[in-house]
Amino acid sequence: MNKVLIALDCNTTDKKIAEVGFSFAKAMHAEVILLHAFLTPIDYSSVSYEPIMGFAGFSNLDTYQQNSEILTKTGLDFLDNVKKHLGDSSIETVVKEGEYAETILETANLYHADIIVIGSHSKKWLEKIVMGSTTEKVLHDTNIPLLIIPTKKK
Repeated sequence: MNKVLIALDCNTTDKKIAEVGFSFAKAMHAEVILLHAFLTPIDYSSVSYEPIMGFAGFSNLDTYQQNSEILTKTGLDFLDNVKKHLGDSSIETVVKEGEYAETILETANLYHADIIVIGSHSKKWLEKIVMGSTTEKVLHDTNIPLLIIPTKKK
């Protein structure tokens, strides 16, 4: 194992995912890449959007570029905080816009990741049918091994 890609979605469970993935990578003497993918800014203006990291979404979508830059900066700030928490300045951080599963897989292939670390929020069955599961999509569309961290609260 040379490279471990840890996909984070700015959820409260990311601390656990990052710590487990980082420990795994360090045990294998592998490089760590932290990835955060975000949807297009228009998705954050919808009524069904649930705020993350205190980001309440956009009420005004005047300029796509400006809003995309805000989401990129917010993601980079989040990943920098995770990097500081893990205490390793050699960790690479990547923020990309796009559909979650596709972006995770594209990034894993681009960086030649040997394994992808991802969380599973264990949503209810109806939610999975309606919106699908990022972890499930990644699992079915990759040949790269996955380390899936369950994050369901007991």
